[in-house]
Amino acid sequence: MTTILICLLIATIMPIVAKAPLAFAMNKLGGYDNRHPRAQQASLTGFGARAKAAHENSFEALMMFIPGALTAIATHNTGLLAQYLSIGFVIARVLYIFCYLYDQHLLRSTFWTVGFACSVALLSSAILR
Repeated sequence: MTTILICLLIATIMPIVAKAPLAFAMNKLGGYDNRHPRAQQASLTGFGARAKAAHENSFEALMMFIPGALTAIATHNTGLLAQYLSIGFVIARVLYIFCYLYDQHLLRSTFWTVGFACSVALLSSAILR
């Protein structure tokens, strides 16, 4: 169970960590506009736009992972399969962010699919237990 909880913590923090490249891109665009950050983010292109998308997608992915992780814990389905799926999700998401930032679109889509599959398999394995 500890491994799943650690993965849940990492996944929860990941959107905030993914904000760092976005903040960097915003700062390069004449300074971080803390009064109107959404308007400034909308004007980003290239790396900045990809950083924004990676940041936002991290929240979306979290919403897919949380139910599986919590269901695994609630049903005491925290064996090796659940642990490996949780670790797989976290690794896939980290690689997804890097691929997004460095414009590796096909690899990015592959890692998105792996992360999604881990989330679905985690939830399914708890249900089918």
